[in-house]
Amino acid sequence: MSDLEGFGFVMPHWLYWGWLAVMPLIMMALDRRAATREKGEAISPGSDNAHSEDADSTAPPPGNGLTRVLDWISERSGVFVAFWTVNAVCFYFFEVVMRYLFNMPTIWVHEASFLLLGMQYLLAGGFALLHGAHVRVDVIYNLLPKRGRVGMDIFTSMFFFIFAIALVGTSWIFFENAYAMSETTVETWGIQYWPVKGMMLLGAVLILMAGVSKLIKDVQLYIRMGREDVQ
Repeated sequence: MSDLEGFGFVMPHWLYWGWLAVMPLIMMALDRRAATREKGEAISPGSDNAHSEDADSTAPPPGNGLTRVLDWISERSGVFVAFWTVNAVCFYFFEVVMRYLFNMPTIWVHEASFLLLGMQYLLAGGFALLHGAHVRVDVIYNLLPKRGRVGMDIFTSMFFFIFAIALVGTSWIFFENAYAMSETTVETWGIQYWPVKGMMLLGAVLILMAGVSKLIKDVQLYIRMGREDVQ
């Protein structure tokens, strides 16, 4: 990094990618530990906080072993990339301090942050689909009965899969080309760009997996509701 001398601290590329891989795992472990401690303090043997299942419990939610695995992956991947937001806050705080207190603006903070948030947007697609956070046109959808809405979801899933499969294929081509040419960004920092294309591919696969899980659960729910209507 001799060509970057005189710019002050410049985050090494290996440190950037390594930190993004390790930092969320640390935060998730700490969060799990804190949640376990709080749960242990809130529920003690014989306390009134212990919940019993109702005798007239509703039917279990639709799904099977495959959907539970896919949903777990979607959930944890969403939580993983959510912690990246903390890095963007820290990066820009560092930039403000260096720029306005030491008159030494950085050459890497802005690029590091927008790459981070771009990858975060791509990887959170499966998590958003799992929680129904994607945009949907509800003009006709809201006029349908509950079973009709599930049927509409099943019907429109074919358009989703056309998009998702095309996204996976296109992302693979982007990633393969970027990796073959060792593509880097055009800014002075010059960080590798192929990992970003790789995250695009991974995000496409995650949203495809979430879509498979949703379709399975929708079909099961549609069949169950049909049987309930007959009864």
